[in-house]
Amino acid sequence: MEQLRRRTFLGYVLAAPTLVAAAELGLAEPAGATSPATDGIPWPEPTEILDLNDMMTVATIPTASLITVEVGTDGTVSFALPRAEVGQGITTSSAMLIAEELGVPLDRVHVTLADARPELLFNQLTGASNTTIATYIPIRVAAGIARARLLAAAAAELGTRTAALTITDGVVVGGSRRISIGDLAARAASVRTEQVNVTLKPDADFTVIGTPRNRVDARAAVTGHKKFTMDLEVPDALPTMVCRPPTINGTVRSVANAEDVRTMPGVTDVVTISTGVAVRARTFGQCIDAVRALRVTWGAGTAEGKDDDAVLEELRRAEAPLGPPPLTPTVEATFTFRFRSNSALDTNCAIADVRRDRAEIWSSLKSPIVAQETIAARLGLPVPAVKVHVTEGGGSFGRRLFFDAALEAAEVSQKLGKPVKLMWHRADDSRQGRAHPMARSRVRAAYAGSTVLAYQQSHTSVSTDLGHGLGEIITSLAAQLPVGDRAFSEVFFQLSQNMPYNLGPATRVLNETDTGFNTGSMRNVYSPDMTCARELIVDRLAARTGRDPYRFRRDHLRNARDRAVLDRVAEAGEWGRTLPNGVTQGIAFHGEYHSTSAVLVEIDCRAETVDRQIRDAVTGPRVTKAVIAVDVGTVVNPRGLEAQMMGCLMDGIAQTLTSSLHLRDGHFLEASWDNYFYTRQWNTPPDVRVVIVPGSGEPGGAGELGVAASMAAVACAYGRATGTMPTDFPINHDTLAFEPKPTVPPVPASPTDGLDHID
Repeated sequence: MEQLRRRTFLGYVLAAPTLVAAAELGLAEPAGATSPATDGIPWPEPTEILDLNDMMTVATIPTASLITVEVGTDGTVSFALPRAEVGQGITTSSAMLIAEELGVPLDRVHVTLADARPELLFNQLTGASNTTIATYIPIRVAAGIARARLLAAAAAELGTRTAALTITDGVVVGGSRRISIGDLAARAASVRTEQVNVTLKPDADFTVIGTPRNRVDARAAVTGHKKFTMDLEVPDALPTMVCRPPTINGTVRSVANAEDVRTMPGVTDVVTISTGVAVRARTFGQCIDAVRALRVTWGAGTAEGKDDDAVLEELRRAEAPLGPPPLTPTVEATFTFRFRSNSALDTNCAIADVRRDRAEIWSSLKSPIVAQETIAARLGLPVPAVKVHVTEGGGSFGRRLFFDAALEAAEVSQKLGKPVKLMWHRADDSRQGRAHPMARSRVRAAYAGSTVLAYQQSHTSVSTDLGHGLGEIITSLAAQLPVGDRAFSEVFFQLSQNMPYNLGPATRVLNETDTGFNTGSMRNVYSPDMTCARELIVDRLAARTGRDPYRFRRDHLRNARDRAVLDRVAEAGEWGRTLPNGVTQGIAFHGEYHSTSAVLVEIDCRAETVDRQIRDAVTGPRVTKAVIAVDVGTVVNPRGLEAQMMGCLMDGIAQTLTSSLHLRDGHFLEASWDNYFYTRQWNTPPDVRVVIVPGSGEPGGAGELGVAASMAAVACAYGRATGTMPTDFPINHDTLAFEPKPTVPPVPASPTDGLDHID
């Protein structure tokens, strides 16, 4: 939402012993610079009027004044960010906003993660690339109010005008006089809440925003001092793990040897919970031994007996028809996208200390308000009695929108009456955790001569669980209702998808089926599959009409901003350069949330390359070069944006070439990174370049921006290299299928298969 047409905002100085400031925002003006006109095309996309990110941002406005910046007497500035830091760098970018507007060194801004605060309503959900968009103005306004208040206090102290003063490096300077902001913090405070005006710093004066900065937590991360959930020391919170069913969402019928297991070395407790049998012990190794020793009789799961082919047949039957074919030529194809694991590098974990009248939870949570309210209901406690601390997480990609580990930890702690430090094993997260739904996307494009007349896309998917809602309990419950879940998915789908090309009237339909799987909003949600299918069809249209793929896209993109990004990636990637036979370029475009991206890759599909990799125990073609061009409006931290795009590229390569789960008899075979083939060193491009196209206006979304275009560009390159358009993803799904190791019992007989892969 475009708010930078005005630079003067209202805010508050809150009653506090030291200076505390907050923003007060009204509804923003309609999007401007970041939603350019579409060259007179008469049918605007719904997302050009309102997209998912706009909806989420508007929902945060009523509670913007509850987010505060505090100046301490030691000269530091504190800010509790109501979002989850999971590696995307938002603590750094938030600190940069404060440092810019307040005039303090970056290392004196301390950003922590806020505990769950139900009063924030929709303003504590981390997702849909919304953090920087939604907080860019509120954080700056709060910091700007603090700056104005400090200058006023310094003017009174020095007997001069505020216009004669500046704040530099955390010090108010007026001629030869200097006063630390720490010395002014108490004097600038207020005994009552006051409403004030503030004018934000103009873009031309930025010295922090837009400059490449290292992450504020970089040193702690590489030296092992960064604290994640499992690093926290909570008194008497002992390691806890859960013996889980062999099939998805199976249930416990009986435990034959709980008492025997309870006598094993280090084991303190064994208890049956809603998701399995929990074991608490002195070490995680002892937990693993105990879980392996348990003899549990299991009830059927929610995907009992199903395999990949059965799910694909369900999707085929549920597919919405495209209607009778037109009289003109068409390009048609049906694309299959397999299940993919939503397991982050930092496994699912939580600490819980539940007492008779209160509870305390620690976990990396992207929807902490829903977690707090759900846990309170499960424990039978009032919401204020459940304190939820949001910890930093090692990755998420949508996984931490779900709080299953926190809910389990609370249940175990309540049943035992003891604190627990619960960790999911890697195999737990691969097999019982969240997966990107399997989907089929059917596309038809009609054309006559060189003109594309219409575009249709019907996307049929295993149901995507959006039960986190918009971050609070009402929309969360609505999204879990039998009718509400489909309505919520439809809104999410339509407000996150768009057609960037002028291909005549374009329609898209979503149909979801089968709620028996644990799915989630994996990074970029619907966009990678939808965009990959579309870009492959665009390549085919270009071939049918005798056009170069880049030129075809350029001629059909709807606005100049998108064409500029496509031009930059084609130029930087040397589109059309001479390459050896079997090495080919692919190009793709994707726009979302007021940002645009284009990706150009080169892929090596030569037989000798593939053969060499097979000998090295890896499989498939290799992306050797990638160029990513993006326009995200105002860039807060270019270095952080580059890192995000590189991560998006790795996701895209994985989803096109190697990453998938194999479903057999109601369970996924993969148990860890040794057999779930995310992008590895061998298929990471040695030549990667990120081109940031200068933009204007407020920041657009960037956290997921590059995934869809990367996946599509790799698919297009593969199709051009082999002469056959790929339609089943990942391309190596069948090649990478595996059988359980002979020394390990078959999965249905042992829910602990994979525990030898402990991280």
